[in-house]
Order: sequence, then structure tokens, then C-alpha cells
Amino acid sequence: MKKRLISLLLMTVMVVTGLTGCGVVKNESATTSEKTYKVAMICDSSISDGGWGAACYNAMVAAGKENGFETQYTDSITSANFASSMRAYCDLGFNLIFAPGNQYTDAVKQVAADYPNVYFALLNGTVETANIASILPDAKQIGYMAGALAGLTTKTNKIGFIGGMELDTTKAKLACYEAAAKIANPSVVAFSAYAGSFSDTAKGKEIANSMITNNNVDVFFGDASAVDSGAREVLATYKDRFDIGQPSDLLATQKSDAVLCSVVTDNATMIGLCMKDVKAGTYGNKTVYGNLANGALSVGTFGSAVSADVKTKYLAIVEQIKAGTFIK
Repeated sequence: MKKRLISLLLMTVMVVTGLTGCGVVKNESATTSEKTYKVAMICDSSISDGGWGAACYNAMVAAGKENGFETQYTDSITSANFASSMRAYCDLGFNLIFAPGNQYTDAVKQVAADYPNVYFALLNGTVETANIASILPDAKQIGYMAGALAGLTTKTNKIGFIGGMELDTTKAKLACYEAAAKIANPSVVAFSAYAGSFSDTAKGKEIANSMITNNNVDVFFGDASAVDSGAREVLATYKDRFDIGQPSDLLATQKSDAVLCSVVTDNATMIGLCMKDVKAGTYGNKTVYGNLANGALSVGTFGSAVSADVKTKYLAIVEQIKAGTFIK
């Protein structure tokens, strides 16, 4: 009887131990399995446009790689399809939708209201809700940086600006571009035109040709994505006509005698901050700002047409812009 009791006790201990072991395995599996996060970008231009679309797409991919997000995109879509494209990604279970421009604002607000558990990052936006965060590079600093370089490098004293659409951020860049150029060179005259599009490369060529032929413009700056790429194709056929790029460092990835330099926006850092908020459950009700002071804006690679003297003067002005002392 005593032996039977001991045997029963041993069997009970073995069973309990076995169950406990199974429980540990289940808990370990639950804690080591990580949630899959997904981000998608919609874009009215192409991700291979060599300008805005490409830079924003590359920024999303870089931020996704760093923060563990799978990435997807839909490009070359019309404004009529902004909302439906975002809804498709929401229905597919994407956590974050990246809208790379102010022109997507209405569609983002509309879709975000219907999908409160999906998060939206609106570049150059001014909307802050529980599931919308705006990413806002400093448009004034961008304009000042480009304008100062244009004023220092123009030989004809005629500079040009090509905008895609008349957005608030684009108009701010134009105003600051012209103001900074005239401080750097009081003889400057600025010309500007809007393409009415971010994807019409032919329109970019047309505007550039017109400004060169009719106004003798020799330095350009654009805020028009693929339209800017069209303009650069024209400038590349000359030896004395130049462009200032944005938002990526154009000369870091491609050789071009038509590019003086670029005003570089580190969208990857700002998108990455949005991704971190998604994972931390702290998303929304904020604007993520980017400027020279926090490193989200910087000067790109200089082209061979920028002399050492101009480079020194320009970098000194950039420090003044950073400190807020260039234009008060």
C-alpha cells in the first residue's frame, strides 16, 4: 500500500511537471512572436521620377527597414483615386499610410475618419487628429537655402522657380526663395510658374525653355517632383544653366553638370518617428517638424559649378538661417 501511494505521488508529480513544461513553451512562443507592421505610400507622381516621388519612397523604405515595417506603394495615381487607394490598403490591414504631400489632405481626413484604427502620416500637412500626424519640413528654411545659393551663383541675375500646384508650402518656399536670393544678390530678378501637376515632365521642359528663352534665367529651383526632372533634362543641354535640387541629394546618386547642389530633407527620420509612435501606441495629435537645427534639413553635395568662394559664403549663410539671424 505504501509503495502504491509513493508510485501515485511520483506519477502526479510527473504529470504536473509535464503540464508546467507545456505551459512554458506556449508562453515563450507568445512572447517571442512579433507583430508584423506594414506601411504603404500613395503617390501622384512616380517613385522613379528622380525627384520628390523617388525621395519620399526611398525615405519610407529606409525608415521601414530601420523600424521593422513592411513597405508597399501605389504611384502615378490621379487625385480622384487618392481615397480609394488608401482605403484598399486599410482593408488589407496596413497599420500606417504615408501621404507625401499637402495635396492629399482632404483624402487623408476622409479616409482616416472611416478607419480610426489605421494611422496616417501626412507630409507637409497641417492636420493633427488621433490617427493623423503631420510631417512638416520647414518650408521657409528650404526656400531660404535654395534662394541664397541661387543669388550667389546666378550670372545673369535672373533666377526661376517652378511649382507643381499652388499649395501653401510651395508658395512659402517661393516667397522665401526670392527673398533670400535678393539678400544674397540685390540685383536678382525672380520668375516663377506653376505646372498644375507634379507628374508632367513635358510641362517642366516647356517652362524651363520659356524662362531661358524669354527671361535669360540661369538658375532654377523647383517644388514639382517629376516636373522638375523635365526641367533638368532641358538644363542638361546647356553649359551655363543650373538647378538646385530637393528633397534628396541628387549629386550623391547621379552625376549631373546641371545641378549646383540640393536642399536635403531627411524624411526618413521623420517618417521613422511616426513608425515608432505606431509601435508604442502613442500615435497622433502632433506635427513632426524638421529643420536645420534638428538635422532634418541639410546641404547636399556641391557640383563642380560651385566655386570654393561661393561654397564658403553659402555655408556661412546656412548657419545664419539655422540660427534664425539671416532674415528676421
